[in-house]
Amino acid sequence: MLNYFYERNQNATSARGKKGSAVKISDVKKELKASHGLAQQEVQSNLTYLISQGWAEEDTVEKSFTAPGGTVIPSSTSYYRITAAGIDKIEGPGEFTMPKFHGIKIEATGQNIIILGDGNQINAQFNELGNALVELREMTTESQVAEAVKLALAADIDTIQSQLAKPVPNRSIVTAAWETVKGAATIDGCIGLVTKITGLIGPLLT
Repeated sequence: MLNYFYERNQNATSARGKKGSAVKISDVKKELKASHGLAQQEVQSNLTYLISQGWAEEDTVEKSFTAPGGTVIPSSTSYYRITAAGIDKIEGPGEFTMPKFHGIKIEATGQNIIILGDGNQINAQFNELGNALVELREMTTESQVAEAVKLALAADIDTIQSQLAKPVPNRSIVTAAWETVKGAATIDGCIGLVTKITGLIGPLLT
């Protein structure tokens, strides 16, 4: 679904509307049903997730019209589009992309932050787990599973990696994301890596 908004932005000839980078939810549901067979509930839940991660945003246009009796009735229309963070998620960090912890003096926190191959930054103590997650993300992305499954796995892997930036990750968040990620064991060639990650991530689960 993030790719859908990315492609709209790439091919947009206007800010909003049928050919715009921002599009109404009714059009999103219609087009994703036609192209990927997604149900309305799937579109809505995925959109909610993308917005919560900052990869998509809502653009509300406020209008008003006057009824025959003279009453002014306000109305609003919501459009949705990809954000700069969403574009970076697909393309990778660009020349003008802010570092993940821009403005934070890492040395003052006493942490040792390292950058993984996928650009995520984690605490050095979780280096082995972080690199295993990078490998799993690449394997699932290159697999033959549905695009919606790939997106869900990539998003939850990134959620776990975001927690690994902390000296003490939030166990409930890691556990919730891992419930999705461990499902990658059913994808051809991934079971060995998932087994390895299971052993490494165990101490961080509730």
